[in-house]
Amino acid sequence: MPGLLLRTLQGENAAERPIWLMRQAGRYLPEYRALRAQKGGFLQLVYDSEAAAEITLQPIRRFGFDGAILFSDILIVPHAIGQDLEFLQGEGPRLSPRLLDTALESLHAVPERLTPIYDTVARVKAGLGGGRTLLGFAGSPWTVATYMVAGEGSRDQHDTRALAYRDPGAFQAIIDAVVAVTTDYLAGQIAAGAEAVPLFDSWAGSLAPAEFERWVVAPNAAIVAGLRQRYPQVPVIGFPKGAGEKLPAYARETRVDAVGIDETIDPLWAAKALPAGLPVQGNLDPLLLLAGGTELDRQATRILDAFADRPHVFNLGHGIGQFTPIEHVEQLLGVVRSWRG
Repeated sequence: MPGLLLRTLQGENAAERPIWLMRQAGRYLPEYRALRAQKGGFLQLVYDSEAAAEITLQPIRRFGFDGAILFSDILIVPHAIGQDLEFLQGEGPRLSPRLLDTALESLHAVPERLTPIYDTVARVKAGLGGGRTLLGFAGSPWTVATYMVAGEGSRDQHDTRALAYRDPGAFQAIIDAVVAVTTDYLAGQIAAGAEAVPLFDSWAGSLAPAEFERWVVAPNAAIVAGLRQRYPQVPVIGFPKGAGEKLPAYARETRVDAVGIDETIDPLWAAKALPAGLPVQGNLDPLLLLAGGTELDRQATRILDAFADRPHVFNLGHGIGQFTPIEHVEQLLGVVRSWRG
């Protein structure tokens, strides 16, 4: 029988709620820090399938989450498209050559860079055990493209937004390339054992409505349609962070199987505004998990109560912070595990 998380993503509204946390495999865990110190930098860990599988399973062993999320990075896709990728200490990821300076056509695809990720998925699947759901993932095309164009992250995605206005044809070609590789990449993860796949769009909130339709909704709809042709039973979770009032249209038009909501969304509004019966994932503020205390209990319960009448996966509104205390995660688990709709 499928685990609670997978059943919820498929539309079951059970009395209890599944829980997993974005970035649950990472720096807040002492076992992760120990392995990273032994193995080296972040990218080395991602491409070391044995280490990446171990990291993916660490929070399952410690907390018993309902889902294991693949330990990897959204920039593996542009790396496979042909850009060089490095992670600089204290500065984050860098892609080169950046597409502000170089034509997309000059890149030489390196699809074998995806193979270790598939190996990680297969290793995790073999070690996960029953009752838990294995989540792959990829970045959504808009967010991935912002890094490809600028070569790094930015506060307002100025360079990429300007390029999309100035030369929409050239930018469309970048988006199309990301859509094609991402669809194949997620299909490869599913073939290796992933049972559901989130699409993370961390910078979706920076776009005006018409641009949101073109660069967020349309590309994600294309990926969902492509995956549905190959794996119609595998849920796709769309997470357009910052979408705000555009969220219901995103859910309808992309036809994702579930939608993630960030911490700025009022769960009571989302419960009313989103399509009836659509599974929802979210949306506790990661800073509240960092702070802990009675307010953590109160707000977590408020979210659970708000979504009592639809399938709901409890999660954060974004990734868990590096300095989050272990005991606060345990506190949150106690609230979610004891709640009944």
